[in-house]
Amino acid sequence: MASGLVTWSPSVTLVPTHGCFNACGYCSFRVPLEQAVPLSLRAATEQLRARPAAAEVLLLSGEVAPNAPARKEWFARLLQLSALALAKGRLPHTNAGPLSLREMAALGRLNPSMGLMLEGVGPAYDALHRHAPSKTLAIRLAQLEQAGRLGIPFTTGLLLGVGETMAERLQALELLAQLQRRWGHLQEVILQPWRPDGEAARPLTPAEQADLLELIATARQLLPPEVHLQTPPNLWPLEQLPAALEAGINDLGGIDTLDVINPAYPQPAPEALRQLLASRGWRLVPRTCVHRHWWSWLPADLRRRVEQRARLLASEPAPANAPHL
Repeated sequence: MASGLVTWSPSVTLVPTHGCFNACGYCSFRVPLEQAVPLSLRAATEQLRARPAAAEVLLLSGEVAPNAPARKEWFARLLQLSALALAKGRLPHTNAGPLSLREMAALGRLNPSMGLMLEGVGPAYDALHRHAPSKTLAIRLAQLEQAGRLGIPFTTGLLLGVGETMAERLQALELLAQLQRRWGHLQEVILQPWRPDGEAARPLTPAEQADLLELIATARQLLPPEVHLQTPPNLWPLEQLPAALEAGINDLGGIDTLDVINPAYPQPAPEALRQLLASRGWRLVPRTCVHRHWWSWLPADLRRRVEQRARLLASEPAPANAPHL
């Protein structure tokens, strides 16, 4: 991975539903299933129309229980939205919780990449997930293994700062490293600091930053070199972001106008990111949702679409709110 180069994905987030049968102890995204209003294809089309420069369509969904009557309709909507993204010349990337083998394979034919956070290992996560049946470590690891067997370029990551120990962080990273050495499908590992939402929102303290920088450097040593290390730029004080890159971060993920998981933390404008990073010797470059190293893994039609979108990203003049190439 090139020194001095950091990538990002121009992205728009579609939420098929905020309804979720999990009730994680930190989540402000979820609403109870009976209160959820599914995203219509018309509303999704309007969102895509409003963001013409967004190459990636992140389908970020709440979850329906595997055997629930509503599961079939929920999954059909994921397929419809994936197909809509492709029809509009975009590239879908689905993160919708654990999937059956059949479901993951079907989405893999429409999504160049997919994702699921591991989150972490240890009692701090167990406590936060006591009312979240799909968040057990065994289920998450099985999903990562299943994606590897299917050959799907995959994004995962850790949720940090919820009470876990350094030893537990290292254990989680080693599990991911083992999966990557076996299957080679992990294109990105996100190192995401947990942040309080709403009125309690606050920037990372210097001590929290130092803790994360140490972990980033350790993760870069533990994970195979082809794995991209990602952190959400809106969760860092902007002026401190270059320190994260120096420690080992080389990707800033999908950047939309709003972070639907952490809405209290505004996304930095790509142009502001470009200028800041350029002043520190870094070049910010847009990418597709699947990194080039994994293009050869894709079915022929998906690879053609990815290559076409990559050519557009490389040739289109940068708008005022996007980085110059």
